[in-house]
Amino acid sequence: MEPVALEEGLRFAIREGGHTVGAGVVTDILD
Repeated sequence: MEPVALEEGLRFAIREGGHTVGAGVVTDILD
C-alpha cells in the first residue's frame, strides 16, 4: 500500500496483482 491524497467525492480503485479487487467513492474525511 502507498499513501495517496484523497478528497471527498473522489472515486478510487483498489488493485492487487493487476486485478481490481475494490472500488468506491470517498464520502467523509475522518482525520
